[in-house]
Amino acid sequence: MLKKLPLPIWTIALPILAWLAYFIPLDGAGSIGTTLLVILLIGSVLAAVHHAEVVAHKVGEPFGTLILALAVTTIEVALIVSLMLTGGPGTEELARDTVFAAVMIILTGMIGICLLAGGVKFRQQRFSLDGVKAALVALTAILTLTLVLPNFTTSIAGPSYTSAQLIFVAVISLILYGAFVLVQTVRHRDFFLPPGDDGNAETHAEPPTKAVALSSGLLLVICLGIVVLLAKSLAPDIENAVISAGAPKMLVGVIIAAVVLLPEGLAAYRAARKNRLQTSLNLALGSALATIGLTIPAVSIVSLVSGMTITLGIDTKSIALLLLSLFTVMLSLGSGRTNILQGVVLLTIFAAYLFTIVAP
Repeated sequence: MLKKLPLPIWTIALPILAWLAYFIPLDGAGSIGTTLLVILLIGSVLAAVHHAEVVAHKVGEPFGTLILALAVTTIEVALIVSLMLTGGPGTEELARDTVFAAVMIILTGMIGICLLAGGVKFRQQRFSLDGVKAALVALTAILTLTLVLPNFTTSIAGPSYTSAQLIFVAVISLILYGAFVLVQTVRHRDFFLPPGDDGNAETHAEPPTKAVALSSGLLLVICLGIVVLLAKSLAPDIENAVISAGAPKMLVGVIIAAVVLLPEGLAAYRAARKNRLQTSLNLALGSALATIGLTIPAVSIVSLVSGMTITLGIDTKSIALLLLSLFTVMLSLGSGRTNILQGVVLLTIFAAYLFTIVAP
């Protein structure tokens, strides 16, 4: 009788096959090769979600969601920095476009789907209002300082910061994100626990062993790494498809950001379907904070070292959509309870964001 493996075999095999496929030249395979990479990309995303849930089950909330958010964001930052250093014209706006796309996807798309899915299944869902307030106050400050304020400074022309201003904003971003992590994991950890939860592992299933959790942690990094690399590899095909369809090139950044955020999005959705909305919100808001709180300092260092000018300020239309998104999220999460209405409203804003990219 075969001994049952502690982890499903597909969660181990698919990322390994994806890494092999990435390093094997598939240029001559044409559409078949592209289709194979897409299948392996989706499989790696699903494997990443599984391993993230194993780790989260072992360490408990909010550490599990923090681990996934940091892992995805760190690899996303590495991707942006590598593209900035090796890319050509247009890379000065890459960090801004990627960060803004990620934030809009999280605030309106990810949270909207979670609220709608949870509301359909459970009618109303509860969460810790203190935790959401802590995340939103930090997120609002970082977003305004990094994406809005550059449009109104006057030291240099254009939506950019001087070197001194860039250093200041990078330090402020790290301070705000560091303060949030301190509050989330040490001083006020109870703010980020599901209502009625004591912070221990879920009682309906036995926690995994330390060896299994460590294995899943390693496999999570492996999965996320190949997800980003495959997204980068498939970017030219995505770009050609977007251009062929007559859509703006900016849509490519949105698609790549969505692929990178897919593991977190699926994990958040599955948590909402299990009536654990607090976990979904921890993932979503924590990811948004990590995305901007780590990306801006990283690209600022690259800009200062390489002498490259980066553009951070978003245009007027984007500012309006960002403020509308933040305001709507604050209202939606202002009572500690949610239903399908908030999810529908947020998803309509997300649809408006995507529509105004295609039809500006």
